[in-house]
Amino acid sequence: MPTVVIASPKGGAGKSTTAILLGTELAHAGASVVMLDCDPNRSLALWADRGPLPARIRVLASVSESEIVKTIKQHDTDGQIVIVDLEGVASRLVSRAISQADLVITPMRATTLDATIGVRALQLIAEEEEALDRNIPHAVVFTMTKAIKSKQHSGIAESLAAQGVDLIDPPLMERTAFSGLFEFGGDLRSMPPQGNMDGAIGNAGQFARAVYQRLTGEV
Repeated sequence: MPTVVIASPKGGAGKSTTAILLGTELAHAGASVVMLDCDPNRSLALWADRGPLPARIRVLASVSESEIVKTIKQHDTDGQIVIVDLEGVASRLVSRAISQADLVITPMRATTLDATIGVRALQLIAEEEEALDRNIPHAVVFTMTKAIKSKQHSGIAESLAAQGVDLIDPPLMERTAFSGLFEFGGDLRSMPPQGNMDGAIGNAGQFARAVYQRLTGEV
């Protein structure tokens, strides 16, 4: 089954939130998910410690550079999806994880700074593609977006699309429930209500379906 790597050199872009939303929604849909926490901040481990993990999810914390390829291969088995949350720097660990990916997702806020730094992740993927002589599917998801797109958001999206970058639709909105996951643990269905829960669940579910479609080749 596929390995999804969440990669961005920009801190605060929403990597761990993206990983958790994707993992919990896929698990809710019936998939078995292994989540690898490769971020020194241990955001996934902190989330996992906040409350009971949802069914069909395991979190492996503090996966090191020397272990990352072996760990991915060990858990990349039939019926199981591996999601890797990476550190926010360009490193050998990041490169090794990307080399094993079936899909790399780069979370990015719709700001000029995030886009400028986030593009470095795309460059790193291109370098791995050249080294491995294979295509590594990748896509960008905008995070913490507003209901009404700013001109800056629209301009950045148009620029990336013109460069042939795959943009995941829908973006992940700025929602109280998403940040609340790190306070309460669990998933959007088990945590205490935070803001518009129906909207948050709908947004996360549509995002996960869009990712799943890419993994199965439907897009």
